[in-house]
Amino acid sequence: MAAFNPETPLPSAPNPWAGSEMPARRDGPPYLMTEMIAAEPALADRLLRRLARDRALGQVEVLVRGAAAQGRPIITTGCGTSEHAAMVAAELLTGVMDAGSAWPMQALEAARRPPANGVLLAVSHEGGTWATNEALKAARIAGSATVLITVSDRSPGAQLADHVLVTTEQDQSWCHTVGYLSPMVTAAALAGELRGRPLDRVAVQALLDAAGHESAAEEAAGGLSSCSRLLIVGSGIDYPAARELALKIEEGARLPASALQLETIRHGHLAAADERTGLILVLTDGEDWGEIVIERSRAVLRSAAALGMPAAALLAADLGDDIPGALTPAGRLGIPVAGALPRQVSAALATAIPLQLLAERLARARGQNPDTIGRDDPRQAAAGDA
Repeated sequence: MAAFNPETPLPSAPNPWAGSEMPARRDGPPYLMTEMIAAEPALADRLLRRLARDRALGQVEVLVRGAAAQGRPIITTGCGTSEHAAMVAAELLTGVMDAGSAWPMQALEAARRPPANGVLLAVSHEGGTWATNEALKAARIAGSATVLITVSDRSPGAQLADHVLVTTEQDQSWCHTVGYLSPMVTAAALAGELRGRPLDRVAVQALLDAAGHESAAEEAAGGLSSCSRLLIVGSGIDYPAARELALKIEEGARLPASALQLETIRHGHLAAADERTGLILVLTDGEDWGEIVIERSRAVLRSAAALGMPAAALLAADLGDDIPGALTPAGRLGIPVAGALPRQVSAALATAIPLQLLAERLARARGQNPDTIGRDDPRQAAAGDA
């Protein structure tokens, strides 16, 4: 087998389109997930080059701008990893709008309560997710324009969208990493168009190149791998990242994990925590709230220390001194900051690789192959098909 080259473009969806099959099982690392993480910096650069030539990006920018100006609803939606990317998209779009806001909604809820005469922006990596496609159908019936961020314009979902923003390169692992970063990069590019300042692709690739701290991920994984469950907290743009990390850990490492808002965890959830419950804080302060969110973060870590919980953190590089090292005994991963990018964009993109590396190293520490998300177990396969 030829050595993997992270600079080489990944395959696109099959032609004719078909849903992906379970990845071939590897007995040990590097897993396909490992390779997908390594591919992301160069992939983001290629995606931004393609989007700069894609007329659909400008058409969607006009669509969103018009809906915001007229007070019509703008909803982002998806399932699983795609839902978390859609949550980030809503934050990024709202951050650049002079009027109006974008709101995230889980795909089944969006199918039940579609936006009327607005815009539905859906995320579906392969374009075959049932609930997301039902949301696209319902939005059309309700008179809304439909947009899909997806890997191919040949998918069932693409046929239901008025505009398709194509990411082209398909994740080769079922524990999606590229499937998370690609739609976030696309949403950031759309936000750049709305802001009137195209996204700096050189800065994006440099940011992602700086995010791959494997040794720090291994240290934190070692400090958390013996836990019986994990609680992951974040606020603002960090909350979707916390949710994505929880999903990646459950899929990849088969370790129970729950994501909570930074403030929510202090209101009852710690009653069930003990020294076998791990805590992971995600803190970039992407909204530049400052001391309020930093002190609430320290307070949560102090609570964890009082309970003997192993705690780790994903911390923006310029916030490391604000969180005492003694409060993160299980380790910390630094999240780089790009001055050439809006802080919220930098925070969203730069968190992706650290959270993915932590989940992948937890999978290794627990002797799990993350690529199959457990579906090589007949019971899990049956549960997935039920």
